[in-house]
Amino acid sequence: MSETPNRIEKDVLTTGEVARICNVASRTVSKWFDSGQLRGYRIPGSKDRRIPLSNLLAFMKQHQIPMDGLMSGNPRLLVVDSDRAAADVLRQVLVEQTRYEVRVATTPFEAGLECERFRPHVMLLDLHMTGGDAATVLGMVRSTEELQMTKVIGISNRLTEGQTAQFAAQGFDGVLRVRHRLLIALRHRETSIDAPGPSGGVVVLSS
Repeated sequence: MSETPNRIEKDVLTTGEVARICNVASRTVSKWFDSGQLRGYRIPGSKDRRIPLSNLLAFMKQHQIPMDGLMSGNPRLLVVDSDRAAADVLRQVLVEQTRYEVRVATTPFEAGLECERFRPHVMLLDLHMTGGDAATVLGMVRSTEELQMTKVIGISNRLTEGQTAQFAAQGFDGVLRVRHRLLIALRHRETSIDAPGPSGGVVVLSS
């Protein structure tokens, strides 16, 4: 099976790859590099430049460069839920009815491994994971430079109106109170992954 083209999964990029992502000429990237604005390194014995992905993300955020170039290929989604059966059902539905490439993790350890190799654009995180593991997973995402573009959406069947307001301050990009509304929200985010929700970015969907 062939790989989806142009997926940004590398840790280190060439100036040509950075140019395509930022929609500029390669010589512009070289000027950023040579002036010290874009941090990277030269390959020993060569003039070739290399830019770590984490440095590029910081540079793009600092200069408000659109992140669209990093979202090429099918969007990637990671379901993190301690209930394996529920997570597998959700994965099947998402694969059948959206363009997302979907993987599943049931523990913080599995979530960390999948984030390392999968680099999800969106994470659906069960807010009621056993042992309070949802907070652990969220903290891992927010503290990892390579995951700063990942949108973390909390999912729950039993949140009150008051509880949903607390998640904005905790770092969630959205909260889905009712799972059967999930596909509607995901289809919207396929076309606008970076679109903020009301009340500080928390998206609350209810029946």
